[in-house]
Amino acid sequence: MSVPTINRRQFLTSAGAAVALTALPTQAETQASLPSVILTVFFWLKDPTSQSDKEQLIAGLKELAAIPQVKSLHVGVPASTQERDVIDSSYQVSEMMIFESVEAQNQYQVHPLHVKFVENYAHLWERVVVYDSVTAG
Repeated sequence: MSVPTINRRQFLTSAGAAVALTALPTQAETQASLPSVILTVFFWLKDPTSQSDKEQLIAGLKELAAIPQVKSLHVGVPASTQERDVIDSSYQVSEMMIFESVEAQNQYQVHPLHVKFVENYAHLWERVVVYDSVTAG
């Protein structure tokens, strides 16, 4: 049985590809590195036409980023995307927070800055819908 010969260039190309593949994270490693809890909240204002109320709520939400358990915070408003039956853009403000664990999210709920946020801004909203999710395994 003869062993095929390859030149140096072919060897280096093959070896480089093999090394690159070993550097790619496995699905398990990728899942393990994902955040455990994502909190998504939608706010409907009592006065949906009030730009001032919207700006106040947005400013208050951005202050929540100072809470240590909050790993990431996104504050948004409905996007001007194409209308589709599955899109609900009736809310005025949204937030998405990422936490490392359910325990971290529980600590956030009772953190003084979060409690103060609710006390200071609850008068602005008529309805709030919260979706908590954990990374699927």
